Amino acid sequence: MAEFDVLVVGDANPDLLLRGDVRPRFGQAEQLLTAADLVLGGSAAITAAGCARLGLRTALLAAVGEDVFGELTKAELAKRDVTLLAADGRGAPTGITVVLSEKDDRGMLTLPGTIPALRPADVTDELLAKARHVHVASLYLQPALASGLAGIFRNARQRGLTTSLDTNWDPAGKWESIMEILAFTDVFLPNANELMAITGLDGTDAAAASLVDGGTTVVMKDGARGARAWWPAGACAAPGRAVDVVDTTGAGDSFNAGFLAARLSGRPVAEAIAWAAVAGSLSTRAAGGTAAQAFRADLPG
Repeated sequence: MAEFDVLVVGDANPDLLLRGDVRPRFGQAEQLLTAADLVLGGSAAITAAGCARLGLRTALLAAVGEDVFGELTKAELAKRDVTLLAADGRGAPTGITVVLSEKDDRGMLTLPGTIPALRPADVTDELLAKARHVHVASLYLQPALASGLAGIFRNARQRGLTTSLDTNWDPAGKWESIMEILAFTDVFLPNANELMAITGLDGTDAAAASLVDGGTTVVMKDGARGARAWWPAGACAAPGRAVDVVDTTGAGDSFNAGFLAARLSGRPVAEAIAWAAVAGSLSTRAAGGTAAQAFRADLPG
């Protein structure tokens, strides 16, 4: 029996979340905030925390530095029952993201630090042997990992693991190696803009169909509308849940956790996207990506 239900691979760092008058004005103008929170961030770390909260035995492979931000990240993961498998940060400081948060949008300023330090060789056969499923997040903040991910996923499949990927946006707009990676990806979890950019097709149905033809299940985050999914045997949609939104940071990562928790407990895709849509919605009730993540009792079925 595997030691972990899911091995999450990717970024872990603090987020400094600022709310209030957050649109910068230069000229030495002082602006007043209504709130500032230093919280666990990184798409992979938030997904891992959500998985653990929903009962999955969860490990996170990430690089963090030997500094105050690294210690904070480790402590926050430990509080959430996530086993951190720390990779070599190669002497870099722990990354940090400053989130300028408004109700319906946000801007982000990121110091990469240790975020790009992961290498394909860090995802060893020994680690894969401990897990049932491997999920990768923030792919294009980690170019070295991206260059070898197709091989990692191929190896994982050969060992009987299932695979999932949330690229997030590619700041360079190149989407390098993505088709090679998706050839070994069981579940791809983009938003609508990412799905169309990656495929170069207009319209989410056409974009998803082009990937499903290659055998990948596409699970798309659809904002306030919830979620849509396409797979070789069909398609479906699920609504989100109406909540009083405080902050949308990490909602997509909590969405991922809801989907993975359902699928790894044997539930069908239609039920899994319902879990995902509700988990993503509920996570927006508090500041940061992890404070209001769903428990199993919050989800349908």
